[in-house]
Amino acid sequence: MNIKQISVIGAGTMGNGIAHVFSQSGYSVTMIDREQGPLDKALARIAKNMDRQINKGKLSEEDKENALQRIITSTDIAQGVTTADVIIEVVSENMAVKEAVLSAVDSAAKKDAIIASNTSSISITKLASFTNRPERFIGMHFMNPVPVMKLIEVIRGYATSQETMDTILALSKAIGKVPVEANDYPGFVANRILIPMINEAIYTLHEGVAGVEEIDTVMMLGMAHPMGPLHLADFIGLDVVLSIANVLYDGFGQGKYAPCPLLVNMVNAGKLGAKTGEGFYVYTPGSKDKTVSPQFK
Repeated sequence: MNIKQISVIGAGTMGNGIAHVFSQSGYSVTMIDREQGPLDKALARIAKNMDRQINKGKLSEEDKENALQRIITSTDIAQGVTTADVIIEVVSENMAVKEAVLSAVDSAAKKDAIIASNTSSISITKLASFTNRPERFIGMHFMNPVPVMKLIEVIRGYATSQETMDTILALSKAIGKVPVEANDYPGFVANRILIPMINEAIYTLHEGVAGVEEIDTVMMLGMAHPMGPLHLADFIGLDVVLSIANVLYDGFGQGKYAPCPLLVNMVNAGKLGAKTGEGFYVYTPGSKDKTVSPQFK
């Protein structure tokens, strides 16, 4: 396929990051959300992130302006996807929401358009069933922050065609990413390995083996991880970690995937990590400073 037009549904952190990398790589992008407010905020975030690239000498002011001009916004799904060659769904990890969005996209999109989902753990085969084009449905799991992280997990659903796979692999490379193929099993590769590690770190804290900073320090200095698992959980969002853990537990039915009770309690208490200001650490607004939550001192 000759891919020129990309539509991104969802203007949150992942959605604006995906729009950023496609526009910077020369593609026309339509960014879609339910209201104009999130779209305006997303455009401002993209501009700010491009300014960071300029300051690091990775982008010119002219390139930034050209990239921003390639992004348009829409609050109408049908209108926003009509001419797209590839549509990437980046809405919340909620099956009912995804079903409604994907059904609407399928009805409005060109017959030969490819629909991709950025889901981090939900079955691509299941999501494809909400459309009439399972052979042209695929997973594109970008990593956060999208403009920085090189990996894209490309997930083949049960009916995904080889042509669709080849097209998305080539498209991923065209935007400077490294695609890795995976088959459609719970958590794919990244989260099947990452989430149990984070969950085990939470169990280690829950059982009193070591404190928050001690656990993170062991993994950073002993295993060369750039960020400790508890800090990373806060960064991802503890509600997201729990959701993926439940997908793994439900999908495999094995006790090793059972979410730690401490994780469940923290989510129920609204302590979701950096986005709420407190998780395993307490975060200072507008700063990278953090301290261990009083709950764990």
